[in-house]
Amino acid sequence: MCEFFVKADPILYESRTRTVRIHGVLTSIRLENLVWDTLSEMACDESCTTNALIAQFHDEILLHRGDVANFSSFLRVTCLRYLRRKCDRALGIDSGHAAPLVAKAPVVALKASARH
Repeated sequence: MCEFFVKADPILYESRTRTVRIHGVLTSIRLENLVWDTLSEMACDESCTTNALIAQFHDEILLHRGDVANFSSFLRVTCLRYLRRKCDRALGIDSGHAAPLVAKAPVVALKASARH
């Protein structure tokens, strides 16, 4: 199993810093290339730019939580949840993630039968 992971192209886990404008304020976000690629895919699914998606996530996490201690980690976890939802759908697992990606995706655990 480890061979699959260690053979990943190092460019995927190389970090890259991008400047994102959120409500007119420029902020730098450093993420791995694979995370940036996943955010780009998510933005395409939502018919918006990556920057617009990140700004929307920022607004929604502040609205929902009031603050987020580590926005970069939040974006990484968001990407993992997005990819997991895609896998669930590909496997035909009804995990309750049929809602639109932004602001409406509930946190739902996999059914016990789907874990095996």
